[in-house]
Amino acid sequence: MALLKRDRIVDDPWTIIEDDQSLPSGIPIVVGYDRWMRDREDLRSRNGEIGIVLASDQPPELIADDLDRFGLICLDFPKFTDGRAYSYARLLRARYDFTGEIRAIGAVLRDQLLYMHRCGFDSFEI
Repeated sequence: MALLKRDRIVDDPWTIIEDDQSLPSGIPIVVGYDRWMRDREDLRSRNGEIGIVLASDQPPELIADDLDRFGLICLDFPKFTDGRAYSYARLLRARYDFTGEIRAIGAVLRDQLLYMHRCGFDSFEI
């Protein structure tokens, strides 16, 4: 997948860690919401950046108390007709004042990037 950030194709510094994988040290990692809830204390004490993936049925309210710990929030578009992630990005920016990176993942279409950017996304997996 290509990662588009600041109008450029860039290398992704983040590593996605599956729920059954061990946690590497010293690199930025991304975990799913279920892994975050299961291993929250270990992850919070981890030395290194943490990102999280929220599925389209997992609103930002679920992680509102932990937003200060995340450098990246990935919002999944399971299909191009599911627009909940637009609302989630807007909530993260406007209601929760999240200043970290918000990334669109999944069924991300190039012709929707401008709209995603307006809602608060600043990187896109295409």
